[in-house]
Amino acid sequence: MADVTAAAVKQLREKTGAAMMECKNALVAAEGNEERAIQILRERGMASAKKREGRIAAEGIVGSYIHMGGKVGVLVEVNCETDFVARGAEFQQLVKDIAMHVAAAEPRYVSRDNVDPAELDKEREIARAQAKNDPKNATKPDQVIDKIVEGRLNKFYEESVLLDQPFVKDPSKTVAEMVTEKVAKTGEKITIRRFTRYKMGEGLDRRDEDFGSEVASLVS
Repeated sequence: MADVTAAAVKQLREKTGAAMMECKNALVAAEGNEERAIQILRERGMASAKKREGRIAAEGIVGSYIHMGGKVGVLVEVNCETDFVARGAEFQQLVKDIAMHVAAAEPRYVSRDNVDPAELDKEREIARAQAKNDPKNATKPDQVIDKIVEGRLNKFYEESVLLDQPFVKDPSKTVAEMVTEKVAKTGEKITIRRFTRYKMGEGLDRRDEDFGSEVASLVS
């Protein structure tokens, strides 16, 4: 029997929208081969998200969230395939949850593809310098340093990229996983296209307040 890791199961779930146990069983049956596992899930009719990747999602809504007192406001565009789904309660709640998450977690990008390459290079350079300057890493080979750097970049993504962030209402899953679950439920491709977050007084010389923590406390 193949040694199936939790990370492999999680990755397969994100790609297919199938249940965790079904992903694990498929990976076991495929002896750890992800492509074969996806094929198995498709054959069983469970790879709902993967089947919809190539579809066009041009419908949807622009949702909003205003923090109590009007101190933080968010606009977010979430797309789906049909107006029927866009008007449904499941999709409407999803958009509301995403807007609330953006208010609380302050992401800067929707996905990793949106990250400025220059900023990513800078983060990688800083991470490498930090790793090499750490006395604990003095005798470690370059391959190990590379893994440490990638780990720190993953932390950067988790802090800055919306889809990589733990969902504020359920930190056991990422925003990407939460969206994938909705894809499975609605039967349509769903994408977060863009968002804008406004913070009252941002850029002005005034007392700073941790609005993210305040919003997060409302959903905890």
